[in-house]
Amino acid sequence: MPQGSSRRRARTYDPEKTWAAFVAQVGHVRVAVGELDEGQWKAPSGLPGWDVRLLVAHVLRQVEALRQFLGQTPVPPGVKPADLSTWALSTAGIAGQLDAGTRATAAGTADLNAALAAEADLLPGLKDQALRTDHAFPHPFSAMRALDFTVTRVVELVVHSDDLARATGVEVALDRQAVAAVVRLLADALAVKAPGNTVEMRVPPYAAVQCVEGPRHTRGTPPNVVETDPLTWVRLATGRTPWHEALDAARLTASGERADLGPYLPVLG
Repeated sequence: MPQGSSRRRARTYDPEKTWAAFVAQVGHVRVAVGELDEGQWKAPSGLPGWDVRLLVAHVLRQVEALRQFLGQTPVPPGVKPADLSTWALSTAGIAGQLDAGTRATAAGTADLNAALAAEADLLPGLKDQALRTDHAFPHPFSAMRALDFTVTRVVELVVHSDDLARATGVEVALDRQAVAAVVRLLADALAVKAPGNTVEMRVPPYAAVQCVEGPRHTRGTPPNVVETDPLTWVRLATGRTPWHEALDAARLTASGERADLGPYLPVLG
């Protein structure tokens, strides 16, 4: 579960932009999956124990999950929904469940490409329900609001689009609004996991958060600053790229005695 707490005002996500980003990223994945040859389907995905077929099966499950989530009975009004940072910081706890479900989907789906296309074709009928903020549905982390769960689908699609591109060499376009949402959500989760005001984490042009306990400054920029580009941040925050590797490759800058975020990464399991 999340460590510490945050008094920061919860970030909001524009429903229409969120939906457009999700649908666009699903479309980009569909195009890429349709280009895979037999050898690429069998290639290592870069994720432990998974080949590309399992990775695509997992992507299919992330798209299916929205329809399944919205098909449930809403939770009673008194149930407090989990927020997006709780989701990000808690996913590692259900890794085994996700792996088992992914393997079952891969084994039971002869044509993952066709299944992904069929699921994507159902999305227009889900839009209105998927963007509601007044309904929450059961979730492994108690419950989630419909719009928040849709934001999590954007995160999953962006992260795994990058996985697919790196594993196969096939270009997978990344929707700009989708990347922006993922960067912001993961930055906010870092601020919850490592609360404080000693380090400013910047991912221009999308996010800047303060984090890490330590001597409190009274005005201006904290004495420790970390800055990186959006895709490097996504890879750092999801454990795809180790901190030291990004630093050695000059994919990030870190100034100040406390500007080492390695101990707090990844934030998404």
